[in-house]
Parts: sequence; structure tokens; C-alpha cells
Amino acid sequence: MRNPVIAVLLAGAFFSAQANAADLLQIYKDALANDAQFASARASQVAGQEKAVQGRSRLLPTIGLNGSDTRSNGNASYDNPAYGGSATNFSNTIQLQLVQPLFRWANWQQYEQGKLSVVASDAQFSQSQQDLIVRVAQAYFDVLTAQDNLITLHAQQVAISEQLASAKRNFEVGTATITDTHEAQARYDLVIAQEFAGQSDLQIKRSALQQIIGKEAGELAMLKVGIKLEGPKPERIEDWVSSAEQQNFNVVASQVNVEIAKRTIEINRAGHYPTVDLVAGRSRNSNGGQAGVGSLSGVTTGNSIGVSWSVPIFSGFAVTSQVREAIALEDKARNDLEAARRAAALGARQAYVGVTSGLAQVKAYEAAEISSQSALDSNKLGYQVGVRINIDVLNAQQQLYTTRQTLAKARYDTIMSGLRLKAASGILKEDDLAQINTLLDH
Repeated sequence: MRNPVIAVLLAGAFFSAQANAADLLQIYKDALANDAQFASARASQVAGQEKAVQGRSRLLPTIGLNGSDTRSNGNASYDNPAYGGSATNFSNTIQLQLVQPLFRWANWQQYEQGKLSVVASDAQFSQSQQDLIVRVAQAYFDVLTAQDNLITLHAQQVAISEQLASAKRNFEVGTATITDTHEAQARYDLVIAQEFAGQSDLQIKRSALQQIIGKEAGELAMLKVGIKLEGPKPERIEDWVSSAEQQNFNVVASQVNVEIAKRTIEINRAGHYPTVDLVAGRSRNSNGGQAGVGSLSGVTTGNSIGVSWSVPIFSGFAVTSQVREAIALEDKARNDLEAARRAAALGARQAYVGVTSGLAQVKAYEAAEISSQSALDSNKLGYQVGVRINIDVLNAQQQLYTTRQTLAKARYDTIMSGLRLKAASGILKEDDLAQINTLLDH
């Protein structure tokens, strides 16, 4: 009764026990090297490191070299007959100048702002690292879920085909009605359709994983049989929420953004403040010319040092407007910080409930799997002795395989909730992924 097309489609789904199957940690390392989203975040961090250098440059001296070469033609003065006729003049000027800011309040605030920008970029990159761990684990377990569903559907198809064959035999000898055969055939046709859908879902999930790691994942290691999942430590949800409100990297970045906004206010207020610079320079000026029968030339050099200052008087209310704008943006940054804290706390609460509820569900489904297996065995025996009908056996089979699918999904969801809980609290690291990797059957 087995459909040959389904057999071909399923051939690639049953190699998870091979010794060369890739595990979660290997997939994560591939993602570190190939994920475009993470590479973008890494480039942003590298760019953010330059903000400190750019801010410091405003406190350091600037040195410039400038000069000019000019040539002019004209008539000689008629007041002096000795220089009658046309005149040609040229000059060459070279100046080296150093400017050292002595008091520029905006420059100092920009220096502080640059250091804060580095902290913000580091926090954003750390958040990207945590996001990558979660994305990789989710894509990995999505593939395993699709594989489990397909394997379960295949096992269900085999069991139904056996029941269908039994119903046909019993009908032929007159111990069962044609209804039993029709019921078994309907279940068999349904599971065949579900297997096709399951194969498509598996391909989609593999494509999603391939998008992250940049290549075909191959076969993946599956969870060991009968694994025991641990609850969150610490056990109190308040501890996780408190950690999320303080250590979540989105919260940290938002806190830094508030400080950056404060510096922006000071930078704009500096438009009202005077500026003082130390200016030192050395110049060389050479002049030459020819007028009539005479010629003149000379070279002068000079050194200079002094203080240059500037006091702003009026700028058309631009500075005042910029200060008001910066104050409003600081208020926005504070509200963004509060929103980030609330989001982190909510994420921690949801993930904590996901872990604790998931553990309870896993335990309940494990018991349900045992009960469903016992119910199926009893219905099969009852069918053989004539106290149960075919539909009872089919329903018991359906219940058992549905329970197995749900149990596998509950395990994956509980593991993912644990990762999200640590991510919300800002403590998710590669080591946490390595611990989960020990649960896989390599």
C-alpha cells in the first residue's frame, strides 16, 4: 500500500542518525561566518568605533600649509621717469599655521559624545550577537520540527496501511463490513496528503536556515531520546525581569542615547559661548618686479603666535531653536528608554512563562504518550477479538501520533523560550548554545 512517490520524497528525511550530521554549534559557527545580517551589524560596530577618534580630533591642534603665487603686469608710474614704460610684478607667499583650541565647549561635548557612541555601537552589536543565536536556534529547531512531523506522518502512514490491509482481509472473510475498509482508506489518503504538505514545509524550513548560514545545511543532529530539560535559574521571575530592565542590550543602548542627547543640548548651547584658540604660524613672502630699466626684489619671513577669540552676538535665533529641538529629542530618548525597559521586562516575563509552562507541558505530554500507546495496544487487541471496531483503532493511532508531534514541538519551544529568556536578560552567550548542543544525538 505504500505510495512510491512518497517513499522517494521521504528518503532525504531519515538520515538524522548519521554520524556526519551537523549539530547546532556547527550551524551557529557557519552563521557567524556567513550571515549577512550579522555581517552588517559587525560593520556598523567597526564604523561606530571611529566616533571616539573623530570626537578626540576636535580637541587636538590643526596644522595647515597654504600659499599663493601671483604675477601682474601694468604701466610704470609717470611721476618717476626712471621707471618709465611697462612694469611686471610677482609675489610668492607660503604660510604654515597651527591652531590649538583653548576653549570650545562644543568640541569638548562632541568628544564626550564620541565616546558614548562607541558604547552604543558595542551594545547594539552585542544585541545582534544574541539575535543571531536566537535566529539560528529557531531555524534549526524549525527544521527538526518539520522532520519530526514528516517522520511521524510516515510512521502513521505505515500503521494505517497495515490497518487498511487488515480491514480488507476481514471484509473478505466476512468478519468486518466495507465501512471499516472505507474508513481506513480515507485515513490513508489523508495522511498521504499530509506527507506531501510536510515535505514542502521541510523544504521551506531548510531554505530559511540556508538563508542564515549561506549554504545548504545538510542533515542535522536531532534531540536525544528521553532528554530532561531544566527549569530557569534563578527560579524567581522577578530576578529575570530586574536583569532585563538593567542589562538588556537594547536598554543599555537606549540609556547611552539619553546621554548622547544631553551632550547634543550642550553642543547647541555652545553656540552662545565664546571660543578661544591659540594660533601660531610662520610665513615667507617673496616679491619681485621690473619696471623700465630698474628691478626690485625682496624676501621677508616672519613668525607669529597669539590668541584668537570670537564672541557670538546674534544668529537669527537659530541657536535658541536648536537648543529647543535638542531638549525635545532628549525627552524622546528618555521615552524610548522607558519603552525599551518595558519591552525587555515583557520579553523576560513571556519567556519565563514559556519555559515553566513548556516544562509542564512536556511532562504532561510524556505521560500522554505512554497512555496513548497503551490505548492503541488495547484497541488493537479489542479489534482482534471483536469488541472494538476499526475506527477505534484508527482514532487511537491518530491520538498517539498527534501526541508525539506535540511533545516534540513542546520540547523545542521550551528550549527556545529558555534562550529568549536569557536574551531578554542580556546574558545569552555562545556557551548557552553549547549546553543545548549536548542534548543532540551527534
